[in-house]
Amino acid sequence: MRTVLLTVTAALALTAAPAAAGFAEQPPAAAVRRPIVFLHGAAGSAAQFETQAKRFAGNGYPVEIIDGIDYDYSFGAESSTAVLNRLEQRIDQLRAQTGATQVDLVAHSLGTFLSHTFLRTRSRAAKVAHYVNLDGATALSRPGGVPTLAIWGEGSTTRRIWGATNVYQSGQSHTQTVTSTQSFTQMHRFFTGADPATTAVVPETGPITLSGRTVLFPSNAAAVGARVDVYAIDAATGRRQTAAPAARFTITADGTFGPFTAGPQARYEFAIVHTGGHTQHHYFQPFERTDRLLRLLTNRPGEGISARVPVDPRHSAISLTRYKEWWGDQGADSDHLTIGGVDILNAVTAPRDKRAIGLFAHDQLVDQRTDLSTALADFDEVFISAADVYIPASADASGTIAVTIQSRAGGGTQHFTVPNWPSPTDRVTINALDR
Repeated sequence: MRTVLLTVTAALALTAAPAAAGFAEQPPAAAVRRPIVFLHGAAGSAAQFETQAKRFAGNGYPVEIIDGIDYDYSFGAESSTAVLNRLEQRIDQLRAQTGATQVDLVAHSLGTFLSHTFLRTRSRAAKVAHYVNLDGATALSRPGGVPTLAIWGEGSTTRRIWGATNVYQSGQSHTQTVTSTQSFTQMHRFFTGADPATTAVVPETGPITLSGRTVLFPSNAAAVGARVDVYAIDAATGRRQTAAPAARFTITADGTFGPFTAGPQARYEFAIVHTGGHTQHHYFQPFERTDRLLRLLTNRPGEGISARVPVDPRHSAISLTRYKEWWGDQGADSDHLTIGGVDILNAVTAPRDKRAIGLFAHDQLVDQRTDLSTALADFDEVFISAADVYIPASADASGTIAVTIQSRAGGGTQHFTVPNWPSPTDRVTINALDR
């Protein structure tokens, strides 16, 4: 995977400050709930807005008016112009669906560069009431003249958008600026003129619906031909509660699956079955609320970054995704991630500057040994890291793997117990909450 590194050099050295004089934003009328559209950055997807969508829904937003589009950040199969055309089409669909004249646009990283281009066209800018620029492009004026909130994470506090409301959350990492409660509060206040009633994901009491897309990482192309089987599982063991899936979907050209009716506190396995029977098993925490931005990331057997993972029937291979960077070198401010009781995060596997949101854990040398002292060159990518961890497998997956995540900054503890699937035929993906 090639990583796009984008740098914008400001014409002047600027100091951190609120919105420039003469450009102060007037707060919108309270309780205005326009559609929200999210545009992700490099190697991302709309899934990075899942938690925020649930927070907005818990504050009175209809879930149907919060959406995002996915694209291939390399622009190999689709040009940036085509991506912006699709963005406008989705904006127009939401305007027609809701009767709203404008939407609120949120973008992160590479998505902010695309958004600045989008907003330079006057007719497009007229369709956007508010724009949120998350840790991305700087500018000497508000893009398209649209009222703008710019949220900046770790890094220079000279970054800014002139005329915007600039907020500096310097203790937060790059992707964390998308998912944090602090960013949610800023966005809610900016969009509605009022603080949110809650920043929590408030569980629904009745049945919820789950839907999304099954896509190839990192291109976000549809995993055409794959099948998604959904099983309710026992939280204590990860075992399927029924032999037959609760739902089954064949992935077609748009990549979509669902909707599937689920329990808000139940746990599920989403098994992506590829041609030839190779299966990738996705596990999640309880969803709590309706989720329309699920993204099941996968690769076809022998393709993509997963092809770099050594396989052997004696070990399991796990990938772990969290849209809040893994930190293993920050002392008391580090995260802790244990697999089978072994904490695998340290300065080698999860340095802060790696910005890792995807972590691969497997027996790199197929020697049934764990070595956390050596960086794995095959996974030397921004946003990606790996750890050489021996995770014993069973041919029939009759054993279990215990995974525990303790998030920094009071983010709480998450537990997963999943079957120990053998790596030649099966892969395990843990989708952790971004808290």
